[in-house]
Amino acid sequence: MSEPSSTGALDETRQPGLRTGLRRRHMTMLAIGGAIGAGLFVGSGSVIGTAGPAAIVSYGAAGLLVLCVMRALGEMVVARPVAGSLAEYSRMALGPFAGFTIGWLYWYLYVILVGAEAVAGAAILANWIELPQWTLSAGLLVVMTSVNLVSVRSFGEFEFWFASIKVVAIVVFLAMGAAWVFGLWPDAESGFGNLTGHGGFAPNGVAGIFSAIVVVMFAFGGTEIVTVAAAESREPGQAVARATNNVLWRVGLFYVASIFLVVTILPWNDAEVLRSPFVSALDHMGVPAAATIMQVVILTAVLSVLNSAIYVSSRMLYVLTRDGDAPAALVKVNKRGVPARAVLLGTVAAWGAVVASYVSPDQVFTFLVNSIGVVLAFVYVAIMFSQLRLRARLRREDPSALTYRMWGYPYISWLVILAIAAVFIAMARNPDQRPQLLASTASLAFVAALYPLRVKFARKPPVREVEVLHP
Repeated sequence: MSEPSSTGALDETRQPGLRTGLRRRHMTMLAIGGAIGAGLFVGSGSVIGTAGPAAIVSYGAAGLLVLCVMRALGEMVVARPVAGSLAEYSRMALGPFAGFTIGWLYWYLYVILVGAEAVAGAAILANWIELPQWTLSAGLLVVMTSVNLVSVRSFGEFEFWFASIKVVAIVVFLAMGAAWVFGLWPDAESGFGNLTGHGGFAPNGVAGIFSAIVVVMFAFGGTEIVTVAAAESREPGQAVARATNNVLWRVGLFYVASIFLVVTILPWNDAEVLRSPFVSALDHMGVPAAATIMQVVILTAVLSVLNSAIYVSSRMLYVLTRDGDAPAALVKVNKRGVPARAVLLGTVAAWGAVVASYVSPDQVFTFLVNSIGVVLAFVYVAIMFSQLRLRARLRREDPSALTYRMWGYPYISWLVILAIAAVFIAMARNPDQRPQLLASTASLAFVAALYPLRVKFARKPPVREVEVLHP
């Protein structure tokens, strides 16, 4: 592999070949919907079981941590918008090894997520359609892959409507739940007694709150997707700035407020709350067909994640190809500006997870799901280190580019890194969470071990070289 050049992608605003088909409304709903996955509607039960009503604090603290990561990433994107920003900034700031490792690790995360979401969606559809679940999984993969192959605008339109359904569902739940809590709902049991009446606000103490933060932090995965999509929008810098500014109120409204209502309406230790919080709350309020309604909403959330995961994995592979880290043939885009080969390769790879879910659900599939459990935290750490170095470089060479800044530089950046390190330590000490940490670390080690092969067999010269920032 040739040495990185001293000038290059730092001034790049878009990769040639990609089209700017994402409009402002697409980017807005992509940013909002990115933070709302099926985990909010289903996985929040385990968080409530761990922290009790103090799950509100866990969601707020984890949201603040992710907000800081997004702010740091937003600073870099606004200053230097590039396609595949996560890997590109690691490459610029930390060198080609970091760019290679973060890029492939992030691609792997979303490829496995494609397979896992296809399996989850098929499980929901099986309640209504009498077909083998593997057939339903295949159907979902085909449909959503086709959407992504049409154009980036097609992806944006589907994501816009998927996100709209999720947002409407949460807003309606918030309105109904608030009416119940304040006694405006028919036969409502108003009041806030459930917040403290079953063992206290934090029945499992501070340890329970912190253990829940570990789980919640990964529920916010997807907020960074808007930065990957920025290079295909007409206003990349402005789109990311708006999205990052909106993270805080999205977290407060959609997560903290909705969980607050759930633990206020019902006792936190109710078995039904732990199993399905939103369905339980709606049932308790007497909403007819609550389970069916929530299944439709959860299916929408699953399809939204599936759609976004296919998009993100293809763009990350596209950037890896342009950087010489993947076969050159994958860089080709079709006449609509879509890296079709990268889209198809990601879908084919995701099939491995789908097959594993039926052939070896308790071993291979479980390992694959665990192996991406902490990957996002590794990416967050890379983002923070990249921001620290890129900010220092820009302050010296181009301070005018820093129009959107990380707060409290460099202290908050280092504080975020230490907080994520504390999360790793907490997971290592928790027997239930340790398998995810070990499996994800194995994924990181495997990808990193491939870099010497990339150096040995890299095509010469690479498709594109980028700047490496030196201290």
